[in-house]
Amino acid sequence: MATLRQLEYLVTVIDQGSFTKAAELLHVTQPALSHQIRTLERSAGGPLLERLPRSVRLTPTGRAMLPHARAALADAERARCAARQAAGLEVGELQIATLYSITLGVLPAALREWRRTRPNVGIRLFEHRHTDELVDAMNSGEADLAVGPEPANWSGVTRVLGTEELVVVVAADDPAATGDTIKLQDLADRAWVHYAPGHGLADVLDHACAQAGFEPRIAVRTEQTAAAPALASAGLGPALVPDNIVPKDFDGHVLHPKPAVRRTLTAYTRGEPDPLAAAFIDVLARA
Repeated sequence: MATLRQLEYLVTVIDQGSFTKAAELLHVTQPALSHQIRTLERSAGGPLLERLPRSVRLTPTGRAMLPHARAALADAERARCAARQAAGLEVGELQIATLYSITLGVLPAALREWRRTRPNVGIRLFEHRHTDELVDAMNSGEADLAVGPEPANWSGVTRVLGTEELVVVVAADDPAATGDTIKLQDLADRAWVHYAPGHGLADVLDHACAQAGFEPRIAVRTEQTAAAPALASAGLGPALVPDNIVPKDFDGHVLHPKPAVRRTLTAYTRGEPDPLAAAFIDVLARA
């Protein structure tokens, strides 16, 4: 049976890319590290790592084991923290995985309420660009819960929080800045403020435009969700953004697409949420 120490060794070797660096980080000799990996491989029924001249890579068996190894280590760390908390040795910490845009728009109100009612429970955020990255992170045991768009084929527990509306923002002197609503097809000939490939909102924009019958031309791509309204208000082109990230002092113009562009937001966990995670989900739903 695999031990936590052996799983830690496997994860460290992969993260460091070599046995030498992993042994230094773990403060063990390289022969001792290699011995434990071989023991783990015998337990797994086959090789987990392929030793290359300058690095290592996972075998198919290793790729299957790695996310479970990470999850086991994360669960063990949470168990340690829970025990220390119960013994009065440290305050609690809730770990939340989410998307950058949700950190900007959805979480601040919930975090403010959480801080007011539970000042001794800290929050650690793990932020990702895309829903697929978020789901992978949760499967690997990164956090206690995730907050993001509804995941496909999630085997754990999911709670719908509500829908998030996306709006089109343009410069105040943009020709389209004449009302409160707009059809996306009316912007088909425009170059857009787009998002970098791999950014979740890039998919949202492409899908919305495809539904309207066109593919958006690109004026500029940005990695940062918060930069999109600023670039749009500077006149680079329209941008599609969550309405809750538009600054209150925004000096551009906000338009609501017709038909509306929305995404369902959820909180999800690998199993039944523990009391701390469940309490935060309740705060989220209210906020």
